[in-house]
Amino acid sequence: MEELVIRDADVVDGSGEPSYRADVVVDGGRIVSIVKEAADAGCQRPTARRELDAEGLVLSPGFIDMHAHSDLALLRDPDHSAKAAQGVTLEVLGQDGLSYAPVDDRTLADVRRAITGWNGYGDDIDFDWRTVGEYLDRLDRGIAVNAAYLIPQGTVRMLAVGWEDREATPAELDRMRQLVAEGMEQGAVGLSSGLTYTPGMYAKDAELTELCRVVASYGGYYCPHHRSYGAGALEAYEEMVALTREAGCSLHLAHATMNFGVNKGRAPELIALLDKALADGADISLDTYPYTPGSTTLVALLPSWASEGGPEEILRRLADDATAERIRHHLEVVGSDGCHGVPVEWETIEISGVGDPALADQVGRRVDGWATARRLLLADRLAPSIIQHVGHEENVRQIMRHRVHTGGSDGILQGAKPHPRAYGTFPRYLGHYVRELGVLSLEECVAHLTGRPAARLRLPDRGLVREGHRADLVLFDPATVAPGATFEEPRTLPTGIPHVLVDGKFVIEDGRRTDVLAGRAVRRSPVRRNATRA
Repeated sequence: MEELVIRDADVVDGSGEPSYRADVVVDGGRIVSIVKEAADAGCQRPTARRELDAEGLVLSPGFIDMHAHSDLALLRDPDHSAKAAQGVTLEVLGQDGLSYAPVDDRTLADVRRAITGWNGYGDDIDFDWRTVGEYLDRLDRGIAVNAAYLIPQGTVRMLAVGWEDREATPAELDRMRQLVAEGMEQGAVGLSSGLTYTPGMYAKDAELTELCRVVASYGGYYCPHHRSYGAGALEAYEEMVALTREAGCSLHLAHATMNFGVNKGRAPELIALLDKALADGADISLDTYPYTPGSTTLVALLPSWASEGGPEEILRRLADDATAERIRHHLEVVGSDGCHGVPVEWETIEISGVGDPALADQVGRRVDGWATARRLLLADRLAPSIIQHVGHEENVRQIMRHRVHTGGSDGILQGAKPHPRAYGTFPRYLGHYVRELGVLSLEECVAHLTGRPAARLRLPDRGLVREGHRADLVLFDPATVAPGATFEEPRTLPTGIPHVLVDGKFVIEDGRRTDVLAGRAVRRSPVRRNATRA
């Protein structure tokens, strides 16, 4: 007898098609049968060892977070309710060109320092991996939800070139190609870049194109945090479209917002750019979070020249008064490339987390100028994370309607007061933008959060409620689903999501986290399309 039958669910299957009522049977981690309108048809209804009454609930595929920063959180926090309670059953890690594989001992120390504000320094983690495959093996020991991985281009450049602002030599480029090829062979789904983060931003387009050719040869995709989300944003989008067309690589635009004051009302221009590229045959998708403010680290705002050489060089420059004044001028007058080419507006910068507990009183405060920012960066050794209160609601709504849109939280779980998107992205889509505002229909929204991202990841047995598919499922109440997280109380869990299953096992049951660790690394088996120079 099968393990579970979910009775009388309103199935929103992830395809975008209208919902239907059905009994859904789960066994062995997969959906084994779907009996539509079972209660009304007078037919023999399926039975199982356990029955779950889903009257009044929507059954959908589990949500796929296309932009997650849970690279260490999944290892340090078995509970991981921040994502599990939202109905997330798969996260895509390795974002923005900076993560923890592939590394050597030197690079690992540097990357831990560089993204302390995203993931913590990791004193509580046993870094017993160095390759992409070894990191995925570590995830396979058991995590709350499934995870896929993007090879981080900035980390790859750290390994091959270091922190220098220069073109790679032919030998260094060959090594980067080989590292990317190895990562794809070991199960990564693509390549990410952080082109406003060092050292990844030091790469010219020709270098990125060569790496994208490798990714394309394995059927992967390129996910850039491109060179500007502020001044020059549209030009930066155009650059990525042209680069990936040249490389023959699929493109997924990370957190494709049009924020900062210079982009108010300019979402239609981005949409027109994407529509033209799609009409010309480009393979493009994007993700966004359903909020206006952004979130990053305080050190990321600095001009790229101030970061050359790595974290210790940054600290040295900050400690030198003359160099610090030059940094201030670029931040406040010129428009730092780390701040997307716009002069920083200190009143928009809120400290969301620190590394040193002695600085905890700074969390929740707005930065009142360069002197405060400099002092915090030095005192906390580059660890502060921030919320940047810039953005435009009309842009958020227009972009989320696009036919290639998917959901991504960009959720940073580190810090005492993180951005609420880490805990609230998916219920906010369903509650605020579907039920309250009607920006998307329920069927459209679920497709954006499930079927469409699974197609981008080329996962043939996920993202849809179909017989034979993985039983990564969420049951939610469409009348009550809502985020609990706010900017004042960002770690509050959502409401209206009583059940979440990963691989057919309940990770959320009756609204409570179980002790199940059913998540594993999701490796896409690459198909080598052609020979790649290495």
